[in-house]
Amino acid sequence: MTKLMREKATGILFAVKYITRGDQITDHVRREIVNHRSLCHPFVVKFKEVVVTDSHLGVVMEYVSGGDLFNYVQQRRSFNEAQARYFFQHLISGVEYLHRMRVVHRDLKLENTLVDLSGPSPQLKICDFGYSKSGLDSQPKTRIGTPAYIAPEVYQGIQPYDGKASDVWACGVVLYVMLAGRYPFQDPDHPTNNHATMWRVLDIKYEMPPNLSDECKDLLRRIFVKDPHYRIPIAGIGQHPWFVRDLSHEVPLGPTQPAERDTPKHLQVIEEVDTIVEAAKVRMGESDGIGSVGGIGLYDDDFGEEDMGIIASMAGSGEF
Repeated sequence: MTKLMREKATGILFAVKYITRGDQITDHVRREIVNHRSLCHPFVVKFKEVVVTDSHLGVVMEYVSGGDLFNYVQQRRSFNEAQARYFFQHLISGVEYLHRMRVVHRDLKLENTLVDLSGPSPQLKICDFGYSKSGLDSQPKTRIGTPAYIAPEVYQGIQPYDGKASDVWACGVVLYVMLAGRYPFQDPDHPTNNHATMWRVLDIKYEMPPNLSDECKDLLRRIFVKDPHYRIPIAGIGQHPWFVRDLSHEVPLGPTQPAERDTPKHLQVIEEVDTIVEAAKVRMGESDGIGSVGGIGLYDDDFGEEDMGIIASMAGSGEF
């Protein structure tokens, strides 16, 4: 559950992801928090802090007002190439930064990218690091993710697999959906059959959307390559002719990416994170209610139904 909260001291809105105390607080939850906390990039949702209440662990994050990219695309059915490229440039910039920070996301999809409408132009922001792994973790081995976005090598059970290459594959699926309004490897006769989707992924069986430019088709073909060793890498996408067209200087790529030393000021130290996560593993009561965040009332949640309706969705239906 994610709630919209206002910080009392500043009046700033934050999204707070609540996880019930007890058995749900696993090592995966800690990994999600640790991998997210040090990221500082314009196209990644910012982590603020982790707190604990009598009933829940709360992960406090930047509030993004426009909802997820899935709903944004669904409302418009599909984008033209210029519109899709604009958001794809943000996505690739953010993913390149994650990889430079030695983090692989492993669940990139439209539902895990939010659209920030607070500025003069929309910005895409990557969220939800629940399946992520960092360079400090073991290499990716588990078949996880959302079926429509899973890369062939993950379906094949290759262990370990290259998490960066599988992230590239997922980025290609996001691009395809923005352009076509449908998933590339979804079986048209059995759209909800994940097994059918898997076989189409393994056979690289998809139809190129009509009326695409040759450069756009070339990029999709370079992404949808079965062997991850021959799949175009993030750096290659960043140099592709279709990608660099109309590229804003405000989109960090390569040497203009934020450095690891550019971590947020006043970052919650890892020892404090570990203490809070360990405390949350102990269930304090059976109440379904949510107490004050941190137990000291730093945040206010006195929002009505209309206010709650604008909170960014952290999980969509995944169906077109």
